[in-house]
Amino acid sequence: MAENKGVLVYGELTDGKLAAITTELLGCGRRLADDLKEDLSCLLASDMLGEASKEVIAFGADKVYEVEDPSLRQYQADSYMQVVEKLVKDTSPRAILIGQTSLGRDLAPRLAFRLGVGLATDCLDLSIDPETKLLLQTRPVYGGNAQAIFFSELMPQVVTIRTKAMSPMERDESRKGEIISIKLEIDMSKVRTATLEVVKEEVAGVKLEDAPVIVSGGRGIGGPEPFQTTLKKLADLLHGAVGATRPPADNGWVPEATHIGLTGKIVAPDIYIAIAMSGASQHIAGCSGSKNIIAINKDPEANIFKEATLGVVGRYEEVVPAFTNKLKELLAS
Repeated sequence: MAENKGVLVYGELTDGKLAAITTELLGCGRRLADDLKEDLSCLLASDMLGEASKEVIAFGADKVYEVEDPSLRQYQADSYMQVVEKLVKDTSPRAILIGQTSLGRDLAPRLAFRLGVGLATDCLDLSIDPETKLLLQTRPVYGGNAQAIFFSELMPQVVTIRTKAMSPMERDESRKGEIISIKLEIDMSKVRTATLEVVKEEVAGVKLEDAPVIVSGGRGIGGPEPFQTTLKKLADLLHGAVGATRPPADNGWVPEATHIGLTGKIVAPDIYIAIAMSGASQHIAGCSGSKNIIAINKDPEANIFKEATLGVVGRYEEVVPAFTNKLKELLAS
């Protein structure tokens, strides 16, 4: 069996273009490959790739394996798995990086099982042990209350990485790399599911996952109206998005798509404004990657203050409008 060498990124596309998570994985993979003094490669699979392969090289890859096939227009585990499994077995990478996305959550465990290796999901950081050259995998445990470092001696080492946990490299059009087109006959008899309909989530304004600022409310907001007025005014002023903890979503105050937490969306904005929420571990697991957390709560003992960079003790009905008005003055000056 060939020696396992190099780092392989599974690249995702959105509307024919590189998804943000792909550039983040390439940034992380470049750092790991440099530490190993080995190559960074990327797999792109779709019905139409366009200029995506050149973009992958510009963002740090040494090699791009591209697979174009009409059956890859939409993600189907049984067809995509044939592509990924064959490439991995042919190239024998040391480590495989996959995004902790809806696609990655489905693909990664299937791949790890097929290869007979372990899987570390939702990693926040990765590094190389200088002595063993094994991948050190930092991920949250106990509902996000702690972080632990894992490693596996089985090759290849498969991980999924949380969105926004890694930073992409600066795009460099002058970078050179190798693009390898692979012709693969996908056995459609093994594809056991079919997509009957695709319903795209309609989002007005900035998508929650892409927002630089998130204004998020908890149970203490008291009802649906403040999410559409008080919180939205502040979010719009900061060119951000409105999020929520699970109780507002369960109560129907906000759409389920705005739920942030262990069982909701994982976000990592520059600023996360947490309003009228206790700071339960399940919610913190979804926003702990934020660069700065600003907490507003009338309870000085609320757990959210332990997580916050800055905190204001007071009723949100008074604090948030005053905060919004002051920001308007500062932005206007």
